[in-house]
Formats: sequence, structure tokens, C-alpha cells
Amino acid sequence: MPIDNDLLLGVLFFAAALLYSSVGHGGGSGYLAAMALLGMPPAMMRPTALVMNLGVAAISLYKFARAGGFIGRLFLPFAITSVPMAFVGGRIQLPVASFGIVVGIVLLFSALRLFTETLQADRQTRAVRGPPPFAVALLVGAGIGLLAGLTGVGGGIFLSPLIVLMGWGTVRDSAAPTAAFILVNSAAGLIGVLTRQPALPAALPYWVAAVLVGGLIGASLGSRRLGNTALRRALAAVLLVAGAKMVF
Repeated sequence: MPIDNDLLLGVLFFAAALLYSSVGHGGGSGYLAAMALLGMPPAMMRPTALVMNLGVAAISLYKFARAGGFIGRLFLPFAITSVPMAFVGGRIQLPVASFGIVVGIVLLFSALRLFTETLQADRQTRAVRGPPPFAVALLVGAGIGLLAGLTGVGGGIFLSPLIVLMGWGTVRDSAAPTAAFILVNSAAGLIGVLTRQPALPAALPYWVAAVLVGGLIGASLGSRRLGNTALRRALAAVLLVAGAKMVF
């Protein structure tokens, strides 16, 4: 007897939420990967991922802010420009072929980042110079915000590695600001999408429940210690397959 796609998606969404929330992410690229693998219509993918991002990012923000504090300078300058650009991106409806290529590239990038982050996340050896110049943060925020709205990711998969690689903060420093960044971008992007396409999948409430449970478990564990390396590499492999499927 074949497994119902809605049930299988719920399981995959739960797993993505658990893994991503362990580092303060909302799970957007993981949700997109699952939907791409199971052939969900592209028109439904963006709003579905953005809705689930909202719940998981809110949980991650609460857990990581309580555990390690919140560095406002790693959030506010980026968010000033990312929020309006995420709304603009949400309003843009790419042709199906173009959407697939853009999302596929995002998934492939996400896979690369997950693989490389597992090599450095627990070391915390990179020199920290402090938050970025205000103008740089504004430009970076605008670019990530537009991409977040266009694809349905919250932008955290781009922001948190950038914070660490540029020496603006450690992995733990970035967790709470990244969760807040995903939260506001997902809200803005979702509003933009719904002004053009108000339809949402019927199974979405059940999927939201699944990611909330996964997000609560992952963020609770991750706020005390970073996520399991082997599991994150397995997720990266899934993203790699899904990204290749969307591009090719």
C-alpha cells in the first residue's frame, strides 16, 4: 500500500524542523527539498515553506535568546532592508522553469553550507572582529531578503554562515539573530505571496503541527549544544539530490 504523500511530507517536515532549529534556522530549504522530491506544484511550495518557517523560527528565537542572549547588531541592520525586499520577492511570480532553477541553486548552496558548517561549527576558532559596518549589513540584508521572498526560504541559510565566515560573530552568536531574521523575512515574504496567490494546501495545519514539535525539540537541544554532525550531513545529501532535481 503506497504511503500517502501528505503523511510522508509531514514526517520529512518534522525531521527538517528538528535539524534546522538546532542551529537557529527555520528549515525553509529543507521543506523546499522535501516538496521538490515529492513533486508538489511550485505554486504551493513558497507559501507552505514560509508559513512553517514562521512557527519554527519563533521557537528558535525564544530558545536561543534565552540561552545565549540576543545581539541586536547582528539582526537589525540586516532586517531594515531585508523585510521590504522579502515582500517584493514574495510579490514576484517567476515562471515555473525559472523558479525551479532558482530554488535548485538555493538548495545546492544550502547543501554545501551544511557540509562545510559541520567541519567548523563546533570549533569556534575563527577570529571575531565584531558586527559588520552598517552600510554593508544594509546591502547584504537587501540581497538576502529578495532571495528569501523569491524562493520561500527565510534567508538564515545564507546569513548565519556569512556572519561566521566574515568574523562578525560565532555560530552561537548568530543563532538568535538568525532566527529573528528568518521570522521577519518569512512574514514579509508570505504577505507578498498571498497578495498574488492566496491558496494554501489543505494539509498545512497538520504540517505546521509537525514542524512545531520538531522545532521545539531541535531548538531545545541546540540551544544547549550544536546539532549532530552526521544528521546534518545526511540532510545536506537530501538537499543535494533535491537541488539537482529542481535544476535539471
